[in-house]
Amino acid sequence: MMNVEEKTVAFVGTGVMGSSMAQHLLEKGWDVVVFTRSKEKAAGLLGRGARWANSVGEAVKQADYVITMVGYPKDVEEVYLGENGIISNAPEGCYVIDMTTSTPTLAKQIYLKAKEKNIHSLDAPVSGGDIGAKEAKLTIMVGAEKNDFESCLPVFQALGTNVIHQGDAGAGQHTKMCNQIAIATNMIGVCEALAYADAAGLDPEQVLKSISSGAAGSWSLSNLAPRIIADNFEPGFYVKHFIKDMSIALDEAERMSLNVPGLALAKEMYVKLAEGGEENSGTQALYKLWKEN
Repeated sequence: MMNVEEKTVAFVGTGVMGSSMAQHLLEKGWDVVVFTRSKEKAAGLLGRGARWANSVGEAVKQADYVITMVGYPKDVEEVYLGENGIISNAPEGCYVIDMTTSTPTLAKQIYLKAKEKNIHSLDAPVSGGDIGAKEAKLTIMVGAEKNDFESCLPVFQALGTNVIHQGDAGAGQHTKMCNQIAIATNMIGVCEALAYADAAGLDPEQVLKSISSGAAGSWSLSNLAPRIIADNFEPGFYVKHFIKDMSIALDEAERMSLNVPGLALAKEMYVKLAEGGEENSGTQALYKLWKEN
């Protein structure tokens, strides 16, 4: 069995979800080195024993595993393929795991560049939001060589409870697109259901008790509808990042000549929401489009 205390994980990106994820690794006994754009965001982790690095390159130089959880595909490309990035600085034999929701094409590109340096690359986006990250109950969708997936299982098992190998490089990101497509139209349904309950003069909390455990049940209904009822629109997952994900999915669908009208409608609605100043709110803020009418 692996002695995690002898293994170093470099964690790049400690935002809403990354901070909780890095904390779980610390609690499991891993040696954790962190880098994020603002050192203030890593203060809690540093207070719990994580070590600070002044750059991506410095963070990964001695790492056995590297985890990235950044914002956009352009950020992924920068931290992996940039001049002072991961591929240029990680040691041979290192496992680099991008858990950002990014593009399948970029995941394959990173895999090929890493392979040239004898570095093992995995794309492993997650689902479960801030709650899943805090409770170490994330769903993790992995695209990688089978042996690399198995070698990284101890890391994944510290972060999530539903860890599935989906196929080769890029397969994790494609699976995440399936996840985001399912969520996109589901969030419209959740908001419409609550708006209908309000218009009918019902108690939304009582309605939720009935419908969340029946055929209408979903993660969004159980976890985000209560936030809507409480007027809590703080981000478990940012509107701006969801728009990014939907854009990736629409682009990939177009490449496959696949029509996804529900996804297109959801993106249109979220863009309208963002243009109204809600880009940094949680995805449940979509409900505000109904409150405006």
